[in-house]
Amino acid sequence: MSEEQKARYRQAGVDIDAGKALAGRIEKMCASESAPGILANPGGFAALFDLGALHYERPLLVSGCDGVGTKLQLAMEHSRHDQIGIDLVAMCVNDVLVYGAKPLFFLDYYACGRLEPAIAEDVISGIHDACRQAGCTLVGGETAELPGMYAGGEYELAGFCVGIVEKTRLVDGRDVAPGDALLALPSSGCHANGYALIRQILAAAHPPEPARRLEQLLTPTRIYTTPVLPLLERFPIRALAHITGGGLQENLPRTLPPGVAARIDTSSWTLPEPFCWIREKGEISPEEMYRTFNCGVGMTLCVPDNSSGEVLAALSAMGEAAWQLGEIVSRGRGPAVQYV
Repeated sequence: MSEEQKARYRQAGVDIDAGKALAGRIEKMCASESAPGILANPGGFAALFDLGALHYERPLLVSGCDGVGTKLQLAMEHSRHDQIGIDLVAMCVNDVLVYGAKPLFFLDYYACGRLEPAIAEDVISGIHDACRQAGCTLVGGETAELPGMYAGGEYELAGFCVGIVEKTRLVDGRDVAPGDALLALPSSGCHANGYALIRQILAAAHPPEPARRLEQLLTPTRIYTTPVLPLLERFPIRALAHITGGGLQENLPRTLPPGVAARIDTSSWTLPEPFCWIREKGEISPEEMYRTFNCGVGMTLCVPDNSSGEVLAALSAMGEAAWQLGEIVSRGRGPAVQYV
């Protein structure tokens, strides 16, 4: 493309040179990745992965796609771009993890009205760091400059994760039965759900909330691979649930077979402070809290009752403040999630 043509395209709102410069920085960022199966393909049209390098007998690929919702708007409003990529990876990786799958690789989609290389690099650096934390590899992505679709400083994020599990070790909830114990891993905060309501509460606050509150609300979503993957090697984990949009009320039933229900002991944990603030300032009922927010529960594990003590001890040895959230009961005519 000639300099004149590039100038015309730049005038239309797309800076090809800035995009190339960003791609070069991302390539350098990811240059040291050498996980098994990753095939070097710099500048290619797609990422390449050699599944045979992993030596699975009956491999199942598990894929997930997500974004970070309107938490992204809060991050943009306060120029906090360095951690929102962690949320993106976590939302996708945790969804893959609930099937017992080890995350393999991740791709991102970054769309903006005008490419600001420093902002984009901050975001993608967060994605890269989160992939390392999750034990997977950032193998590629797409940066799209879309003038007219987004305002100048706005951007959107989407993420795509692929994981792998032996078919014989798939965690799908089919063996969940009455008497099983339901354990909880704590969340790091609101994760990336309920932010349309949170932003509404913030906008109505007089005087404005202090900076400490913003720090709480922008705390990144936890990635659960470090505690969960070792448990899958040692214990009979019958079901896992990632508590995202819809809270306990909507996500727990996704892991349960017909005829059973999750009975939650609401006295088994204390509602963390950020959720107390949301409940008070938003005048939100307990029922609405449980179906909108994770309320401090980031992931649940269903295990046979005779294994629960060992699993909790193993989690404690990892530094995890896990607890027994409840139990599995026969459903009868009751709801799939019951609170006592």
